Amino acid sequence: MDKRQFKDKVYTILASLVKAMANPHRLEIIDLLSQGERSVQDIATETGMSIANTSQHLQMLKQSSLVDTSRKGNFIYYRLKSENVYKAWRDLRAIGRENLPEVDKIIQDFSTRKSNLAPITLPELMTRIQHRNVVLLDVRPEQEFDAGHIDNAINIPIDQLATRLGELNKSKQYIAYCRGVFCVFADDAVQLLTARGYKVLRLDEGYADWKIGYAAKAV
Repeated sequence: MDKRQFKDKVYTILASLVKAMANPHRLEIIDLLSQGERSVQDIATETGMSIANTSQHLQMLKQSSLVDTSRKGNFIYYRLKSENVYKAWRDLRAIGRENLPEVDKIIQDFSTRKSNLAPITLPELMTRIQHRNVVLLDVRPEQEFDAGHIDNAINIPIDQLATRLGELNKSKQYIAYCRGVFCVFADDAVQLLTARGYKVLRLDEGYADWKIGYAAKAV
């Protein structure tokens, strides 16, 4: 094998990974699986796709070794093959926000409709949570919280928040977070809590970003 053949083979194989990710539904699936393993049925429900379409996208991700599977009873569960898969998605997301103005504009326009307060970043969060008066509020579904969460966070899923306000203290400063930059749960939480007189901010990133950037350093 000469040098040209070597390069053609390597780049072709690597390009197949990019091709597997080059679909909006598959990117959303990768983002979702960063929160923990899910069944085909769960993924279909979360993404608004049929089970058949979801299975097709998952098979392509599996063929490219981006996801792995395990069986529990009658159900097949999918998970990211490694943490590096999420890192690749996170880097792509960052490139998009830095170089494609329309991406950040969509995010800002949506968030502004929910709250006129700018979200805080993970470094800002790590400074703020040292104060006793700050409470980190995880508004993801309970199964995702149980699979992993930011240290010292409390969990009230967004669909339960309106009925569990009695568990919150208006003298506290709350910071709501969910799955990440494109997750709307935290925006909904900020809108609801602000309207009820609570002090609340949204974390720009999510659990998976904290896990990669800070959890390992804390061990």
